[in-house]
Amino acid sequence: MNLAALDLNLLVALDALLRETNVSRAAMRIGLSQPATSHALQRLRDLIGDPLLVRTGARMELTPRALALRAPLAEALDQVRGLFVPDAFDASNSERQFRLMMPDLTVELLMPPLMAKVTQAAPNIRIDVVPWRGPAIFHAEFARTIDMVISIGNAFKGFHRQLLYTDSDALAIRRGHPLRGQAEDLIDTWLRGKGLERRIALVVPSYIEALHVAARTDLVAFVPRRLIAALARQLSLATVTPPLDPGIDEQYMFYPTRAQMDPGSIWLRTLMLQTGRELDRGRRN
Repeated sequence: MNLAALDLNLLVALDALLRETNVSRAAMRIGLSQPATSHALQRLRDLIGDPLLVRTGARMELTPRALALRAPLAEALDQVRGLFVPDAFDASNSERQFRLMMPDLTVELLMPPLMAKVTQAAPNIRIDVVPWRGPAIFHAEFARTIDMVISIGNAFKGFHRQLLYTDSDALAIRRGHPLRGQAEDLIDTWLRGKGLERRIALVVPSYIEALHVAARTDLVAFVPRRLIAALARQLSLATVTPPLDPGIDEQYMFYPTRAQMDPGSIWLRTLMLQTGRELDRGRRN
């Protein structure tokens, strides 16, 4: 048989003819006219080299070749249809592993509430978090291993972007700081004492490390407000509004274009978006 000459619609027609053993009923089954279905039957006879349906008295019967085709054809068509229907994702039984990349800030804010949702709905799911090390590491080979990125508004080739939550920066100081409670703003006093020039006393790799230092010294950390709130009780921190409007920070969820219709990715993205919305609701409340 010349497969190049085979129209998939002919196989659909053949399946209907084998099931109905009647041209009129087969035509109704697949939504074709009777003449079109008769024409399809003739083409199938020519391609297969078998009459397939033969008249016996007042009714049609399948030939032995047609009977042999019935089951494997139905199975083959089911497999073809499956190519165009995404596999269902059963979160409760899945053992899938997801790899996420995000900075320590978003790990602290997002992962505890996200994992509460994940462990309840999908106890066998595993999530690996890769630390954020800047866009330079995000080459094509590395990107293929990542299921989701949480970051500010960068663009990543081959990834879609959705706004996750918003935040703004503030000053974190330890409770009992010697300058806290004065009428003049802390940052103004500090800058005036330095001749209106900001002096950076310490640089650390992450926001969380900056907060730990601020909690145990008289240094001030300028970090996202949500992170201060999340760790305020644990580290005995207070939030001070900066003298200038720091603007709004936007954190985005990025996911691969290749996984846009993947049910597992959709499931995880839905949970992550719910978690982000909960953060925003908490801010408004």
